[in-house]
Amino acid sequence: MENATVERDELLTLKEMRELLKCSRTKCWELVASGEIRAVRIGRSVRVSRRSLEEYLEGHAYTEAK
Repeated sequence: MENATVERDELLTLKEMRELLKCSRTKCWELVASGEIRAVRIGRSVRVSRRSLEEYLEGHAYTEAK
C-alpha cells in the first residue's frame, strides 16, 4: 500500500461561513444549495471547507469596469 499524504483542510460551519462573508443565513444556504460553494454533509451537519470558500471568492473577485 502506498503512503498517501492527506492535506488537512479546515471545515467551517455555515455560521462561521456567514461570519466570514458577512452575509445572511439564506444567502449562504443558496450558495451551498446551488453548488457555487462546495459543502459536505456529516450526519445532519453541513460543513464548508475553507479552501472551497477561498476558491469561490477568488473566482468572484470584483473588478471595476472602466
